[in-house]
Amino acid sequence: MLKQSLLLAATLMALPAYAQESSETEKTFAAAIADPSRPPTDTERDANRKPAETLAATGVKPGDVVADYAAGQGYFTRLFADVVGPQGHVYAIVPSELYVYPNIVKGIADIEGWTVKHANVTVSFASALPALKFPEKLDLFWISQNYHDLHDDFMGPVDMVAFNKAVYAALKPGGRYIILDHVAAPGSPASVTDTLHRIEPSVVRREVEAAGFVFDGESNILANPNDPHTAGPFNKSIQGHTDQFILRFRKPQA
Repeated sequence: MLKQSLLLAATLMALPAYAQESSETEKTFAAAIADPSRPPTDTERDANRKPAETLAATGVKPGDVVADYAAGQGYFTRLFADVVGPQGHVYAIVPSELYVYPNIVKGIADIEGWTVKHANVTVSFASALPALKFPEKLDLFWISQNYHDLHDDFMGPVDMVAFNKAVYAALKPGGRYIILDHVAAPGSPASVTDTLHRIEPSVVRREVEAAGFVFDGESNILANPNDPHTAGPFNKSIQGHTDQFILRFRKPQA
């Protein structure tokens, strides 16, 4: 009886600390989202991208070292930079194969201007695989709406076995690999990554787990069961409302 009482007391004592930690995390995310230096092109996308819930799904925290691969216009780069703070760092990676599109060129220029007052962000350019070399081990590797592109001819296509092994090597033991992308219908042909800019979650899991990662769960916060999966994300009929998945993987501790 005494042993049970001591265990209960210990549990109750731990609860406020956990609640406080959760509350502090929520405040950190809220502050990042409210950062006045975020451009309107970012804040206008918040309703569809659900940044607070998405950040929570990544597990990012102050002090983390993060890679934002194919950073695009910097939407997540800015959020991550605010969350990790001065003790952390964000590497905004720009695969040179993507640096031919006007929106990407402008977006990266905007990120580089933003880094003038945000020293915890580094922007780097390289082709798809060499871009995975970092000066330090990562806590989090993030790729949003671009994993499917790696399979396409204009990106190489990239050797996905080599890519995922390189991500594995770049992470610390216990590090997280998070992939957000547009859902393709089950049984879609391999070409769907190019024709509709989508990919099946099962394909992603198979490729990533083959590199040694452990599946660590998924989030359906961006799921849309009403998406017919017959049009690409740039089609006005579905733009901003595609069915999307977030898959979490972890590098084993040992």
